[in-house]
Amino acid sequence: MTPSALIFDVDGTLAETEELHRQAFNETFAAEALPWNWDAPAYRRLLEVAGGKERIAHFLQSQPDGAARAVGRIAELHAAKTGRYTALVAAGATLRPGVARLIREAKAAGVRLAIATTTSLPNVEALLGASLGQGAMTLFDVVGAGDVVPAKKPAADIYQYVLERLALPAARCVAFEDSTNGVRAALGAGLATIVTPGIYTEGDDFSGALAVLSDLGEPEAPYRHLAGAGAADTMVTLDALGRWLESA
Repeated sequence: MTPSALIFDVDGTLAETEELHRQAFNETFAAEALPWNWDAPAYRRLLEVAGGKERIAHFLQSQPDGAARAVGRIAELHAAKTGRYTALVAAGATLRPGVARLIREAKAAGVRLAIATTTSLPNVEALLGASLGQGAMTLFDVVGAGDVVPAKKPAADIYQYVLERLALPAARCVAFEDSTNGVRAALGAGLATIVTPGIYTEGDDFSGALAVLSDLGEPEAPYRHLAGAGAADTMVTLDALGRWLESA
């Protein structure tokens, strides 16, 4: 059963972008003379909160020093951070192995493509433009990003939003994720889910995923199978996805 649509998360899934996000947050804090710097262990914990504005708000709850003057500026700080992030991405961003290949294969086969992410739309546009070129957004039939739904992952809202606009049942689609929150959101919408853990999500709980793989694989660089379907394959292809769905 060839899927009718492939639905991709963005950060950590399409590309390893979380370090750029962390850098942009820290540069913003420094520019605003705020006494915070998120190191990698702290950022890993903060990633349990989906959404940049929500992440800042969560952090402020535990930071009495300077928090009072920043709490009313969350949207402003996030906007400044987004500007820094998009500039970093534009300077050079590469997709994870197999992503561009699978997107090309899907387009050639008439399989629809969609985005389901909690990151803001300018971040999506910057990454896709830098990695796939001008007009990359038109490759996707539906883009669900940022605040288009009231509840962010692990709530299933963003996937339900995308499915409604694709006008397809969840059983005909496959989601691609990298985190526990993402998997919970996709499974909550009834989607078979392929997981490629990122640098901040290795060791997360991916219970219920159809397959857990190091990446989507390339002819010269096969993926490493971690769990679930895909042990006998070397790349995520439409044919492989069809076989995995049928055997699930």
